[in-house]
Amino acid sequence: MPAVTVENPLTLPRVAAPVDAVPRPVIGVTTAPSGFEGEGFPVRRAFAGIHHRHLDPFIMMDQMGEVDYQPGEPKGTPWHPHRGFETVTYIIDGVFDHQDSHGGGGTITNGDTQWMTAGAGLLHIEAPPEHLVMSGGLFHGLQLWVNLPARDKMMAPRYQDIRGGNVRLLTSPDGGALLRVIAGELDGHEGPGITHTPITMIHATLAPGAEITLPWREDFNGLAYVLAGRGAVGAERRPIHLGQTAVFGGGGSLTVRADEKQDSHTPDLEVVLLGGQPIREPIAHYGPFVMNTREELLQAFEDFQKGRLGTIPAVHGMSEGGL
Repeated sequence: MPAVTVENPLTLPRVAAPVDAVPRPVIGVTTAPSGFEGEGFPVRRAFAGIHHRHLDPFIMMDQMGEVDYQPGEPKGTPWHPHRGFETVTYIIDGVFDHQDSHGGGGTITNGDTQWMTAGAGLLHIEAPPEHLVMSGGLFHGLQLWVNLPARDKMMAPRYQDIRGGNVRLLTSPDGGALLRVIAGELDGHEGPGITHTPITMIHATLAPGAEITLPWREDFNGLAYVLAGRGAVGAERRPIHLGQTAVFGGGGSLTVRADEKQDSHTPDLEVVLLGGQPIREPIAHYGPFVMNTREELLQAFEDFQKGRLGTIPAVHGMSEGGL
């Protein structure tokens, strides 16, 4: 799991919660069901079974892979629309290409993040590059959906490519954890992602037996999703492992601990920590659209069907009808 790493975490700024911070209790731990997305790549639905009041402003999150493809097997998603929210695609292993109907596009690989604000709407496609389809290889990543408040749902689309080398790297006081701040801030250290809804997104790697207790904004919710390994969450040390999400209650600090012994193929505990300021607005969500009312949802479908969200670009001289 390469993402972004350093040889000696003790060279990094160290972060710990104040001793008087109120620890967040663990409300519950859920296990993500497995499924398939797009053209058939495997995913774990990280937020399945969690009530929206604990997720707000997040909508959904899929762990894509980890899968080691044989030649010819890598898959992506076909062209599809989005409106009313932001998609965050974080690639840990492998390569993904992106293209949208507004002319945007790019390639993200180990440790890179693509932050796409769908806003008023667009069409886009995500797929492994042709050379990876031919060769096969390891693929592992996340896609997170972040809601937009009503005032921003119809803003102009945009996207940010956040290179892995630009994330903010921090560590715990003893150097046992590497913290990658992708967006938001942690103890005054800001990540590169620019968000419309205040959130924090961190990928943490904890060595066996390591523990982190981080300061956490009291006006944010708190979630921890395990990408690999096993450990415990909260001061009560609630067990958690690969494919599980912990939901935290209120408080000013958040604790995660790695078990002393990890699986042979997983040397460390890998966990994504998420927090955000709840929007607390009505949600009308269906498929690729996240709006506030049923009428807005119906309008989104109509706009898509009438081509108002964009058209699929011609590729290699082909007409749209040839795609």
